[in-house]
Amino acid sequence: MKSFDTSRKVAHSADDMFALVANVERYPEFVPLCAGMRVSNRRNIDGGEEMLCAMTVAYKAFHETFTTRTTLLPERGEILVRYVDGPFQDLKNRWSFEPLGADASKVGFFIAYRFHSRMLEIVAGAVFDRAFRKFVDAFEARADAVYGRAERSAVSS
Repeated sequence: MKSFDTSRKVAHSADDMFALVANVERYPEFVPLCAGMRVSNRRNIDGGEEMLCAMTVAYKAFHETFTTRTTLLPERGEILVRYVDGPFQDLKNRWSFEPLGADASKVGFFIAYRFHSRMLEIVAGAVFDRAFRKFVDAFEARADAVYGRAERSAVSS
């Protein structure tokens, strides 16, 4: 399986970053490759919320929709994504949000995936890899737009 794992200190609170990532309906506005998002079957679970998400990704002539079960766990500072259906053989995704003060946090992003078909892996694999590497940047830029641009020096390491 291909995987990508990163974390970044950002100048926004863990709660704000969690809310931004949890607002999946807005992904088509700023997430790389996301052309559409449909959410259904929302239900409260112990300490959070679970929903079924159908995301359409598009790049040039390539269009695919895949479905995940997304679990929002605000008390744990985690968002867990489990694969349900689509062009992947397997997909695992985890976001984590660690407070570093009132206006700073450490955001973690992990994704591992394997396509069903070797041909799809060849055609789309490199594009997905580049897009996943831009995800944290896209969410940080979105946080700046939604919550206001924070001072970067507040979280420099």
